[in-house]
Amino acid sequence: MSDIQSPLPGTFYHQASPEDPPFKSAGDAVAVGDVIGLIEVMKTFIQVTAEEPGTFEKYAVQNAAPVTAGDVVAELK
Repeated sequence: MSDIQSPLPGTFYHQASPEDPPFKSAGDAVAVGDVIGLIEVMKTFIQVTAEEPGTFEKYAVQNAAPVTAGDVVAELK
């Protein structure tokens, strides 16, 4: 199992906009570089990407939740 961590503090989002589906769902294949979510910092959105391949298990934080650098935001298996 592998954890994806927040690279910086901000607000973590599972999807690009409220109308869009989440970037990943349980069971989805994940490749290196796949976007897992977005972190908003001062109205700027930074992509959170996978650094290793795996299968998406779940988001570890709620959508639109505040996170700090190093917080686990998603889990892969």
